[in-house]
Amino acid sequence: MIDIHCHILPGIDDGAQHIDNSLDMAKLAVQEGIRTIIATPHHKNGRYDNPKQDIVRKVNELNERLEKESIQLTILPGQEPAINGDLLENCQKGEILSLNNTPYQLIELPSSHVPRYTTQMLFDLQIKGLTPIIVHPERNLEIQERPELLFKMVEKGALAQLTAGAVCGKFGKRVKNLAFDLIEANLVHFIASDAHNIYKRSFNIGQAFDTIEAKYGVDMVYLFQENSELLVEGQNVYKEVPKLVKRKKFLGVF
Repeated sequence: MIDIHCHILPGIDDGAQHIDNSLDMAKLAVQEGIRTIIATPHHKNGRYDNPKQDIVRKVNELNERLEKESIQLTILPGQEPAINGDLLENCQKGEILSLNNTPYQLIELPSSHVPRYTTQMLFDLQIKGLTPIIVHPERNLEIQERPELLFKMVEKGALAQLTAGAVCGKFGKRVKNLAFDLIEANLVHFIASDAHNIYKRSFNIGQAFDTIEAKYGVDMVYLFQENSELLVEGQNVYKEVPKLVKRKKFLGVF
């Protein structure tokens, strides 16, 4: 398996704090069947600033250590930039690191809302040749209330990635239910760990895929897994026609 979103690089954000944490995460990832991880440290989110060249250097250093420790895992370079007014300009300047130097670009929204300029910026990124991937939309409070916001983004060409832990209920029932709603509406294209450590924010990918297979069948699992493989190779991923999330009735009332 390939994990396209993980905070495994040591000492640069709220993920692994030192190399021993990174190695522990790597060993657990291999146990779960993960063979490739794209390291995606936070960038420009108000707390962390991780320039492209620093990430590439850290990835090379970690790969060397994994080889030395005989841990069968490959780390690829990536970044999780927060959406902001300078993002497009920074992408144009080559200051933002895409996923494994492909056209695919992670985009992190604020946890509390969706900025009004989001849809336009995502469109502008596509005009410049990038395919934006909205990370963990199921955990965004405004999307929880108005999932049609994500529909509008996906309808206009953006992609989205669910957190494996959300599928497993690690973020609560409401988030888990929305995760399933988004899958059923063809509004997500990847499952990734967003792992930060081996304790509270671990991988959970194997459990997530078991849950998805039990609910939707093995073909859905294959779709998500193959999309991650296609992404790493810079190829077009599979997309179904997006739909609006159906509003659920509660005691017979919408």
